[in-house]
Amino acid sequence: MTTIKTRMQDISHLPHEFDKKKRECKAVIETPKGRRNKFKYEPESGLFSLSNLLPQGFSFPFDFGFIPSTLAEDGDALDVIVLMDEPAHVGCLLQVRLVGVVEIVQTENGKESKNDRVIAVAARSFDYQDVHSISELQRSLVEQVKEFLELYNKNSGKRDEVKGVAGPERAIELVEAAIRRFERNQKT
Repeated sequence: MTTIKTRMQDISHLPHEFDKKKRECKAVIETPKGRRNKFKYEPESGLFSLSNLLPQGFSFPFDFGFIPSTLAEDGDALDVIVLMDEPAHVGCLLQVRLVGVVEIVQTENGKESKNDRVIAVAARSFDYQDVHSISELQRSLVEQVKEFLELYNKNSGKRDEVKGVAGPERAIELVEAAIRRFERNQKT
Protein backbone atom coordinates (compact mmCIF):
# COMPACT_ATOMS: atom_id res chain seq x y z
CA MET A 1 0.00 0.00 0.00
CA THR A 2 1.41 3.37 -1.03
CA THR A 3 0.99 6.29 1.32
CA ILE A 4 0.32 9.57 -0.40
CA LYS A 5 1.33 12.60 1.58
CA THR A 6 -0.34 15.87 0.62
CA ARG A 7 0.49 19.32 1.83
CA MET A 8 -2.41 21.62 2.49
CA GLN A 9 -2.05 25.16 1.22
CA ASP A 10 -1.54 27.82 3.88
CA ILE A 11 -4.59 30.01 3.27
CA SER A 12 -3.13 32.80 5.41
CA HIS A 13 -0.78 33.38 2.44
CA LEU A 14 -3.52 33.66 -0.18
CA PRO A 15 -3.45 36.91 -2.17
CA HIS A 16 -5.27 39.68 -0.30
CA GLU A 17 -6.19 41.34 -3.62
CA PHE A 18 -6.24 44.74 -1.90
CA ASP A 19 -7.73 47.45 -4.10
CA LYS A 20 -7.20 50.80 -2.39
CA LYS A 21 -9.50 52.72 -4.74
CA LYS A 22 -12.44 50.37 -4.15
CA ARG A 23 -11.36 49.78 -0.50
CA GLU A 24 -11.76 46.05 -1.14
CA CYS A 25 -9.76 42.95 -0.31
CA LYS A 26 -10.18 39.27 0.49
CA ALA A 27 -11.06 37.99 3.96
CA VAL A 28 -11.15 34.48 5.44
CA ILE A 29 -13.83 33.76 8.03
CA GLU A 30 -12.63 31.91 11.13
CA THR A 31 -15.70 32.26 13.35
CA PRO A 32 -19.19 32.64 11.88
CA LYS A 33 -21.88 34.84 13.34
CA GLY A 34 -24.14 33.10 15.85
CA ARG A 35 -21.55 30.60 17.15
CA ARG A 36 -20.22 30.20 20.69
CA ASN A 37 -17.12 28.40 19.42
CA LYS A 38 -14.14 30.60 18.53
CA PHE A 39 -12.09 29.05 15.76
CA LYS A 40 -8.53 29.92 14.80
CA TYR A 41 -6.72 29.10 11.60
CA GLU A 42 -3.60 26.95 12.16
CA PRO A 43 -1.12 27.54 9.28
CA GLU A 44 0.98 24.49 10.20
CA SER A 45 -1.86 22.07 9.49
CA GLY A 46 -4.01 24.18 7.18
CA LEU A 47 -6.97 23.47 9.47
CA PHE A 48 -9.12 25.42 11.92
CA SER A 49 -8.93 24.61 15.62
CA LEU A 50 -11.22 25.41 18.52
CA SER A 51 -9.43 28.18 20.39
CA ASN A 52 -12.06 29.45 22.80
CA LEU A 53 -15.66 29.09 23.85
CA LEU A 54 -18.04 31.86 24.84
CA PRO A 55 -20.13 31.37 27.99
CA GLN A 56 -23.66 29.99 27.78
CA GLY A 57 -26.02 32.63 26.38
CA PHE A 58 -23.31 34.43 24.41
CA SER A 59 -22.51 34.10 20.72
CA PHE A 60 -20.47 35.94 18.14
CA PRO A 61 -22.71 38.71 16.78
CA PHE A 62 -20.73 39.09 13.53
CA ASP A 63 -18.45 37.03 11.31
CA PHE A 64 -14.83 37.21 12.53
CA GLY A 65 -11.82 36.48 10.39
CA PHE A 66 -8.56 37.76 8.95
CA ILE A 67 -7.15 39.38 5.84
CA PRO A 68 -4.69 36.97 4.18
CA SER A 69 -1.09 37.95 3.41
CA THR A 70 -1.10 40.55 6.19
CA LEU A 71 0.67 40.71 9.54
CA ALA A 72 -0.76 42.81 12.37
CA GLU A 73 1.23 44.25 15.26
CA ASP A 74 0.26 41.24 17.42
CA GLY A 75 2.03 38.82 15.04
CA ASP A 76 -1.14 37.33 13.54
CA ALA A 77 -2.90 38.16 10.30
CA LEU A 78 -4.92 41.38 10.52
CA ASP A 79 -8.28 40.78 12.23
CA VAL A 80 -11.48 41.72 10.44
CA ILE A 81 -15.11 41.77 11.50
CA VAL A 82 -17.37 41.24 8.50
CA LEU A 83 -20.96 42.45 8.38
CA MET A 84 -23.01 40.46 5.92
CA ASP A 85 -26.57 39.35 5.23
CA GLU A 86 -26.14 35.75 6.47
CA PRO A 87 -23.39 34.01 8.48
CA ALA A 88 -20.53 32.56 6.45
CA HIS A 89 -18.88 29.19 7.04
CA VAL A 90 -15.57 28.52 8.75
CA GLY A 91 -12.88 28.95 6.10
CA CYS A 92 -15.06 30.94 3.71
CA LEU A 93 -13.07 33.27 1.44
CA LEU A 94 -14.95 36.39 0.42
CA GLN A 95 -14.48 39.85 -1.03
CA VAL A 96 -15.05 42.63 1.52
CA ARG A 97 -15.16 46.43 1.51
CA LEU A 98 -13.33 48.22 4.33
CA VAL A 99 -15.57 50.67 6.18
CA GLY A 100 -13.67 51.42 9.38
CA VAL A 101 -11.81 50.22 12.41
CA VAL A 102 -12.38 49.82 16.13
CA GLU A 103 -9.15 50.81 17.86
CA ILE A 104 -8.37 48.60 20.86
CA VAL A 105 -5.67 48.40 23.50
CA GLN A 106 -5.36 44.89 24.92
CA THR A 107 -3.84 44.29 28.35
CA GLU A 108 -2.47 40.86 29.22
CA ASN A 109 -0.19 40.15 32.19
CA GLY A 110 0.24 43.90 32.71
CA LYS A 111 1.48 44.44 29.15
CA GLU A 112 -0.47 46.68 26.76
CA SER A 113 -0.59 46.17 23.00
CA LYS A 114 -2.69 47.41 20.10
CA ASN A 115 -5.21 44.89 18.78
CA ASP A 116 -7.36 46.90 16.37
CA ARG A 117 -10.24 45.27 14.49
CA VAL A 118 -10.93 46.27 10.91
CA ILE A 119 -14.64 46.53 10.14
CA ALA A 120 -15.76 45.47 6.66
CA VAL A 121 -18.94 44.64 4.82
CA ALA A 122 -19.37 41.82 2.33
CA ALA A 123 -18.90 43.20 -1.18
CA ARG A 124 -21.88 41.07 -2.27
CA SER A 125 -24.66 42.16 0.05
CA PHE A 126 -28.18 43.48 -0.02
CA ASP A 127 -28.15 44.80 3.54
CA TYR A 128 -24.78 46.58 3.29
CA GLN A 129 -24.45 47.31 -0.44
CA ASP A 130 -24.56 51.08 0.08
CA VAL A 131 -22.33 51.20 3.17
CA HIS A 132 -18.90 52.69 2.49
CA SER A 133 -18.03 54.10 5.92
CA ILE A 134 -18.57 53.07 9.52
CA SER A 135 -20.32 56.43 9.97
CA GLU A 136 -23.09 55.14 7.68
CA LEU A 137 -23.89 52.24 9.99
CA GLN A 138 -26.57 52.61 12.63
CA ARG A 139 -25.00 54.08 15.77
CA SER A 140 -26.51 51.28 17.87
CA LEU A 141 -24.77 48.66 15.68
CA VAL A 142 -21.38 50.34 16.14
CA GLU A 143 -22.00 50.49 19.90
CA GLN A 144 -22.82 46.77 19.92
CA VAL A 145 -19.55 46.00 18.11
CA LYS A 146 -17.60 48.06 20.67
CA GLU A 147 -19.40 46.48 23.65
CA PHE A 148 -18.85 42.95 22.36
CA LEU A 149 -15.15 43.57 21.80
CA GLU A 150 -14.74 44.93 25.34
CA LEU A 151 -16.54 41.89 26.83
CA TYR A 152 -15.14 39.20 24.54
CA ASN A 153 -11.87 38.48 26.40
CA LYS A 154 -13.24 39.16 29.88
CA ASN A 155 -12.80 35.56 31.11
CA SER A 156 -9.50 34.85 29.34
CA GLY A 157 -7.11 36.95 31.41
CA LYS A 158 -7.05 39.68 28.78
CA ARG A 159 -8.72 43.06 28.94
CA ASP A 160 -9.70 44.93 25.78
CA GLU A 161 -10.36 48.65 25.97
CA VAL A 162 -11.91 50.40 23.00
CA LYS A 163 -10.00 53.64 22.41
CA GLY A 164 -12.00 54.86 19.45
CA VAL A 165 -13.64 54.25 16.12
CA ALA A 166 -12.24 55.49 12.82
CA GLY A 167 -13.38 55.47 9.22
CA PRO A 168 -12.22 53.67 6.10
CA GLU A 169 -9.08 55.80 5.68
CA ARG A 170 -7.69 54.43 8.95
CA ALA A 171 -8.69 50.89 7.94
CA ILE A 172 -6.77 51.36 4.69
CA GLU A 173 -3.71 52.55 6.65
CA LEU A 174 -3.87 49.45 8.87
CA VAL A 175 -4.21 47.10 5.90
CA GLU A 176 -1.33 48.75 4.02
CA ALA A 177 0.91 48.59 7.11
CA ALA A 178 -0.02 44.92 7.68
CA ILE A 179 0.75 44.10 4.04
CA ARG A 180 4.19 45.77 4.30
CA ARG A 181 4.88 43.94 7.60
CA PHE A 182 3.91 40.61 6.00
CA GLU A 183 6.12 41.24 2.96
CA ARG A 184 9.12 42.19 5.16
CA ASN A 185 8.56 39.09 7.26
CA GLN A 186 8.57 36.87 4.14
CA LYS A 187 12.01 38.18 3.18
CA THR A 188 13.61 37.22 6.51
